[in-house]
Amino acid sequence: MSQLTVQEINGAIISGGLTNEELNQITDAVRYARARLVRVNKASLMLGDTVRFHSVKRGVTMQGTVNKIAIKYVTVATQQGLWRVPANMLEAV
Repeated sequence: MSQLTVQEINGAIISGGLTNEELNQITDAVRYARARLVRVNKASLMLGDTVRFHSVKRGVTMQGTVNKIAIKYVTVATQQGLWRVPANMLEAV
């Protein structure tokens, strides 16, 4: 079985050749992969760790320290204040 590239997957989705059930399966797989990424990222973080994330609101990459680790979000203390960031958006520095 060959591996599809991201471009090939996007092309298959955009072309409209997939059934509703196939689209649901893709959505479920993406949701599962994101949840797994959150678990992996959270497990690798500890209070006080330095992390960075991209702020869509400000269009810049922010850096700060982990202040709190919750179920889905991590509170990061930056020079601009506290940010509640999804764990899958964080990158350890």
